[in-house]
Amino acid sequence: MTTNEQIVNKAAISTGDLAAGGILNAEQAKKFIVQTFEKTVLGNLIRHEQRTATSGEIDKIGIDKRILRAKTEGTDDNYRAKANLSKIQYNTTPVRLPWEINEESLRQNIEGQNFESIVTDLMTTQLGLDREDLLMNGDAAVAPGSDDYDFLKVNDGWYKLLKNNAFTDNRTSVGSGAMSIAVFYDALRMIPNKFNNGNLRWLMSPARAQKWEEYLLNLMVTAGGGVTDSVLKQPAGIPIVRVPSMPNDSIVLTDPKNLIAVDTYNVIIRKTTEGREAVMQDKRFYVVHFDFDAIVEEYTAACVTYGLAAI
Repeated sequence: MTTNEQIVNKAAISTGDLAAGGILNAEQAKKFIVQTFEKTVLGNLIRHEQRTATSGEIDKIGIDKRILRAKTEGTDDNYRAKANLSKIQYNTTPVRLPWEINEESLRQNIEGQNFESIVTDLMTTQLGLDREDLLMNGDAAVAPGSDDYDFLKVNDGWYKLLKNNAFTDNRTSVGSGAMSIAVFYDALRMIPNKFNNGNLRWLMSPARAQKWEEYLLNLMVTAGGGVTDSVLKQPAGIPIVRVPSMPNDSIVLTDPKNLIAVDTYNVIIRKTTEGREAVMQDKRFYVVHFDFDAIVEEYTAACVTYGLAAI
């Protein structure tokens, strides 16, 4: 039988190779989380923290600016620079992804036994996409009956955390939310210079990025002239990152490393073809258990622009 270590090194988790338990050790769990994130836009841009405990603290270390002082030969004025230490609280939420496959489907579909691996690959890919979606859009206070209520209520995501705590720019009162170059420069002016260090990114939905392109093209038609590729892709010299999970009416300006995904090592992947239900229903049952949390390191290093006109 293939070992868990061999499984997590594959291009896709193959639950067909897993034993009934499927409890991954710490290193395997880390590889699994990395694998699911590799299939997402923000996966390699944000900061990942792996923890053993489901709740706790992450150290936050900062240094003040302008800490150099004049030197006087042979004297010590007792001045000392120091690091600013603080903590960020996290509290992961357990989630699961269950699915099942009829044995009849395995016997009769054109892919044969490979059908199981195909379905599993699709499930784990979607797991990564949904995880990023929740990290961005989760809202524990979402109203019951709202669209995707059961999904969104799992936890609070980066967007809600930033909108409640970071700098914000409501564009409904500025030209009714129309797209313009001012959208970018107004947000940028809110960010302290120390964070405007070349690592900032505009996070927006693909539709919002295309709306920006449309605005520039219309400007060319009405005012003449041309638009450089750099202005199109990097307003104010800051690259655009197209994030499918971002709300269409908003743009987030921050260093993606300011967004932290906290995971624990408690990843469990289970499959069973035994037991009364499996036998009587002629099915295979699968489930992936894991937990995670979304936190922000520095709220003053981010600005949320919202209220942009509908696309």
